Amino acid sequence: MEITVKKIGESDKEYIEIGCHKKDERIDEIIRFIRSREGILKGTKEDRQYSIALPEILYIEAVDEKTFIYLEKDCYESGRRLYEFDEALASRNFARISKSVVVNLMKITSIKPSLNGRFSCVLTNGEQVIISRKYVPDIREKLKGGAV
Repeated sequence: MEITVKKIGESDKEYIEIGCHKKDERIDEIIRFIRSREGILKGTKEDRQYSIALPEILYIEAVDEKTFIYLEKDCYESGRRLYEFDEALASRNFARISKSVVVNLMKITSIKPSLNGRFSCVLTNGEQVIISRKYVPDIREKLKGGAV
């Protein structure tokens, strides 16, 4: 497959065009990946509101009735509940890994078994998060290429 990148002017709208003989599963996978890279969330830090690009997010965690969005070096608070993020981001390479955490699957660098049927995954910043036993089968399926 040949890949071509064409530089366009700053005022032009960015686009992606795929040339193929027929639209099959492989093309659908490429489209899903591209769509998973779009989107932003709103988060607050020190009384200021910020727009956070989805690909920058490592994971989202609920702690003591508050929800936090973790990036490589920053953390933002959100007024949204964790289940809202879980529902909204399920089709965008994010997955629930425990009662209190939704992780960006694209930020996982490795996974290994832990205690009591749980797994531990290491994120691109070196941080470890635990995958609860209940969510292990879903995460395995999604990482194998199942519907994300």
